[in-house]
Amino acid sequence: MKKNILSIATGKTVYVDMAINLIRSFLWWHPHTSINFQLVTDQPWLLPDEIKNKIEVIKIQINQYGNGFSTKLHLDKFAKDGQTLFIDSDCLIFGPLEPLFEKFKGHTVSVVGDYIKDGEWFGDVKKICASHKIDKLPKFNGGIYYLEKGDLATKLYRDARMIEQRYDEIGFIRLRNQPNDEVIMALSMQLNNQKPIIDDGSIMSDLQACQGSYNLDVINGKANLYNPPYPNPKYQKWYPFERVSPLIVHFLGDYTSDYPYKLESYKLNLALSGKLSPLSIISINVKIKYVSQFRIFLKNTFRPIYRKLFGLRTIKASERN
Repeated sequence: MKKNILSIATGKTVYVDMAINLIRSFLWWHPHTSINFQLVTDQPWLLPDEIKNKIEVIKIQINQYGNGFSTKLHLDKFAKDGQTLFIDSDCLIFGPLEPLFEKFKGHTVSVVGDYIKDGEWFGDVKKICASHKIDKLPKFNGGIYYLEKGDLATKLYRDARMIEQRYDEIGFIRLRNQPNDEVIMALSMQLNNQKPIIDDGSIMSDLQACQGSYNLDVINGKANLYNPPYPNPKYQKWYPFERVSPLIVHFLGDYTSDYPYKLESYKLNLALSGKLSPLSIISINVKIKYVSQFRIFLKNTFRPIYRKLFGLRTIKASERN
């Protein structure tokens, strides 16, 4: 079966910038590959030639397939024959992806996650399940979707787009004032008997789930993330793992603004242009990592004093919004 990677970069320029970094991480780990990389974008002119000439660019019009998360509900329209692995633009790849295609093979539509039967996940899960006569929903991070093109995938995504139209009526809660693709796809998957690949932390993880120490090195394929155990204040109760080494790291939220993402992205740019050297690594560590760490130290040290004198500052709007 033909293998395809698919990503989306629409709306703000920042999403195209992130997609460029994702593509660079793909090219670094797949210098000679039959895997086809497709990028759906409404701003193809922002792609540098060295990127544009090595991938397939699918140009769409602004809001042609909705905006925000809604565009991800149209993956069946972009997917080619064979296996397609969708990866969010705010991810970086830390190794060869061929093993993932083998893991997903035979699943018409799938994700990486587990199941949830009750509690809150952008809505009252038990109530939503009962109203649709199902006993559980796949729960996952929408940084990855997998599909094999065909009638069932087409039906599942068509059902998902119909669910989106009833999002508020069903009882789902919006994310950033928009329908969340994850719960929509979860419901459509369960109604169409499609199962997730059970998450073991080896495929994808993120810095929100693992807020403890970490060791990232995209050039050498090292991604070690740590979710410190309770009672550490950084412990994330909802995340079932303590230490993970994922193949894909998802820098969701504002983590693309932090130095780990910026540092690894800059290293990729230098490496693919043949300019990465021990001296350049020292230089970018000083300019990006150590300067950022010093700023964080100053903020944490003097924040109580600042707040006492001037009160709380207005929260800065995310560049993604």
